[in-house]
Amino acid sequence: METFTPDPRRWWALGALVASMLTLGFDMTILNVALPTMAADLGASTGQQQWMADAYVVVFAALMLPAGLLGDRFGRRRMLIVGLGIFLAGSALGALADDVNAVVAARALMGVGGALVTPLALSVLPSLFGSDERTKAVGIISAASALGLPLGPIIGGWLLNHFWWGSVFLVNVPMAALGIAACLFLLPETRDPASPKVDAVSTALTATGLGALIYAIIEAPARGWGDPLVAAMFAAATVLIAALVVRERRVERPMLDMSLLSHRGFLFNTIAATLVMFILSGLLFVLPPYLQAVLGNDALGTGVRLLPMMGGLLVSSRLAPQIVARFGARATVSGGLVVLAFAAFLGSRTTIDSGYGFTALWLSVTGLGFGLALIPAMNSALGTLPRDRAGSGSGLLLTLRQVGGAIGIALLGSLLAAAFQDRLDVTGLPAQAADTAENSVVAAHVVAQQTGSADLIASADNAYVHGMGLVLLVCGAAALVAALLAAAFLPGTPRPSETAATPDMAPEPADARQ
Repeated sequence: METFTPDPRRWWALGALVASMLTLGFDMTILNVALPTMAADLGASTGQQQWMADAYVVVFAALMLPAGLLGDRFGRRRMLIVGLGIFLAGSALGALADDVNAVVAARALMGVGGALVTPLALSVLPSLFGSDERTKAVGIISAASALGLPLGPIIGGWLLNHFWWGSVFLVNVPMAALGIAACLFLLPETRDPASPKVDAVSTALTATGLGALIYAIIEAPARGWGDPLVAAMFAAATVLIAALVVRERRVERPMLDMSLLSHRGFLFNTIAATLVMFILSGLLFVLPPYLQAVLGNDALGTGVRLLPMMGGLLVSSRLAPQIVARFGARATVSGGLVVLAFAAFLGSRTTIDSGYGFTALWLSVTGLGFGLALIPAMNSALGTLPRDRAGSGSGLLLTLRQVGGAIGIALLGSLLAAAFQDRLDVTGLPAQAADTAENSVVAAHVVAQQTGSADLIASADNAYVHGMGLVLLVCGAAALVAALLAAAFLPGTPRPSETAATPDMAPEPADARQ
């Protein structure tokens, strides 16, 4: 199988894939910095901001498994080009959008494109590189994905300082076009006709079940947890996800192979990785408004001030393999989660007068904890599976991680919104102005500037910092629970050299960017 002549253009082709992954990488975080600006311009409530962030992640999670199978069946290069084309179209639509619904639709369309690109960018590597070069190629793609994280807020901040908010979408267009051209001219076509067929019913159950669940979580703070529509959505989500599990357990060749969760090491490493994503996505949602509205930084300043977390993540990604080699994966994952819990509890002590120095401190520790927990958890999850299940295992792992991210934004964003509205003092404001101020800290600042109310600014900042503290306490508790689960249930894995990057693990590191 490995006795093929490597394509002389393979490193150029890898460059094309790197450009694609870099674009997707910074698109994960570029919107977080833009949200406060978009909220002010579009009059978006916290719930609507959650949908702008979550539309991409929900669609991405729901379609990643069928997207990989489409590539196997119809040609990976062809579907990669289709994915980049859809991503380009969604980005163009986002740049032209003039209301919240259009932005949400654009983000959902970009999610379709992202779901096609992510698994396929990795699945073409075996056809380009022999086993001797493949680990290096996977490392380069992983680095590009990880690099996208810190680049997103900085590029987004610079664009917002110089252009309108639509430019954070427009920047994707030339990148995606370059990726399409490179794939057309440089990538060979590969397929695997033996892969399972794409199951339209399972895909529909995944998308509608996740959509209903996240809709209910986002709408509950505004409508009330006992609201008939919220209750109906929770019930529908339960029924749809249960139907998906039952269906996938019965079919001969499942698209979402639930039997993988019977492997203890895979199950608990996956739970750890999913909880880490839950915390990271929630954090990246609540931090920019604090840095921008409360501390008064512009968009670029906000992006730059998120760098300590990325710095911690990059340091831990270098340290993690050495710590795993010395102490084993179980100790590393558990220790990383404890560090993460400490950082979140430290961050929850933030007050209105803390200033940025304190934030930079706990952000650095947060990044350190993320890397130490996430990278070994993903490697170990896939390392516990038989070699012939590595492909389906990586698909299930990435899907559950995306679900964790979507629920993190929905649940922690909803907690923040409820705490903010509860604490905000709008006495003396006209009813309409009070409703607007309760939408978000950014909206409260806009209303305060219009009414000249210094008291409202102080109340909004205090309410937001209180809500952020609650979110961080929940993050810390979730990280501690995950650490206890990891310490109690993860198998005491040997300190293996084989859980570094092997060809079977190729699909895994690309998502280190989140």
